Amino acid sequence: MVYNVNLLTRTQLQIQPNNYLKKVRQGTEVPRREDMDKKPDSRSEVVLQGNEACARAAVYAGCRFFAGYPITPSTEIIELLSSEMQKAGGAFIQMEDEIGSACAIIGARWGGSRAMTATSGPGYTLMQEAIGFAAVTETPIVIVNVQRGGPSTGQPTLSSQQDIYQARYGSHGDYGIIVLSPSSVQEMYDFTIKAFDLAEQFRTPVILLADEVVGHMREKITVHTGDRNIKRPKQRFAVSPSVDFFNGANSLVEGQLHDDMGRRIGHLPNKSGEFIEKINRKISDNVGMIADITTYCMEDADAAIVAYGSVARPALNAVKRARGIKDDRILPKFRVVRDLVKRGVKETMKTDYSHLKVGLIKINTVWPFPEDLLRQAAENVHTVIVPEMNVGKYCREVERVLWDKNVVPMPKCGGNIHTPKEILEKILEEEGVDE
Repeated sequence: MVYNVNLLTRTQLQIQPNNYLKKVRQGTEVPRREDMDKKPDSRSEVVLQGNEACARAAVYAGCRFFAGYPITPSTEIIELLSSEMQKAGGAFIQMEDEIGSACAIIGARWGGSRAMTATSGPGYTLMQEAIGFAAVTETPIVIVNVQRGGPSTGQPTLSSQQDIYQARYGSHGDYGIIVLSPSSVQEMYDFTIKAFDLAEQFRTPVILLADEVVGHMREKITVHTGDRNIKRPKQRFAVSPSVDFFNGANSLVEGQLHDDMGRRIGHLPNKSGEFIEKINRKISDNVGMIADITTYCMEDADAAIVAYGSVARPALNAVKRARGIKDDRILPKFRVVRDLVKRGVKETMKTDYSHLKVGLIKINTVWPFPEDLLRQAAENVHTVIVPEMNVGKYCREVERVLWDKNVVPMPKCGGNIHTPKEILEKILEEEGVDE
């Protein structure tokens, strides 16, 4: 593994006029991406680990600067990008810690390059002040959090979904943010690309909230093998279209509340209130553009499972077993791998669940919360089960929106994912159906 710490003194972040990407240039040893011959975009099928898929997708999405500090279970992202960034004409820096990593990608983005970092648990906690700074300066960056058990050092090698609230409310103050939650290796790839696009469109940090299960599993996925034509977003939201730092306009990058030119307005209550409202409303007023869910077998369902991340996998398996679906045609790229046995999770399915009309609502964009989509999807059900690998956090949002339904939390901590049988047994219990 080669970490390019020695190249740091030669790294130059150049603002290149009339080039929206503003490539990160790395000396004369590595050619710039715009000087290379572009390859036509095509697709191929490969077997990748979730973290590897994330790294490959970042390069395809136009990321040309990565700063990070190795931490389990996200290290494979850093390891792969330590070489892939050079090949793409970008820059890779192993930072001294996660604080420096988050600050470095903010600086790189203002220097003209799409930028990303990856971390987990304790490292994500260290990034919170920088995330707030990125939100108030409207800096489009991507942060990957491959969740592990906590608090503190916690469980470095086991999965959790305990950072679901931290991803939304981790930094102090009021700000809007976008958080995506992949459930498969294909979604690790696709959602990484989507994260960069959303960050640029809404000028905000975007969090890819994965977990150890998805990060370390391997699946066959479809990837891009050529170069991507990246288009500049038309909407600028809180930043005035006439004040575009990335196009050469003069503007102060200011962490205090400020106007379009970066001039401080923190001492002016009315203008400060308007600014806070803007950076929140650019997300809340566009939930319809951002929010994304996927439903399965909800047309005639009496009970629904609401799940996100890796827990959506056994949830889908539970729906298929109850519905008697014996193949993967319902979701070809969402196959349930049998890796639970090696984790010590064994189960048998002796109970007949075929009488249960169960459906799945899979949340892809966990923040902003997809209220309208969830309410519409669950309109005809009376029981909603919410399995998640924490003490029952996201369930509170579901309860708030589906206040007229029987919303049942199904928390699980310790590192083991829910099993399909556990989920189906919970539905039986709530439905009051005799076996």
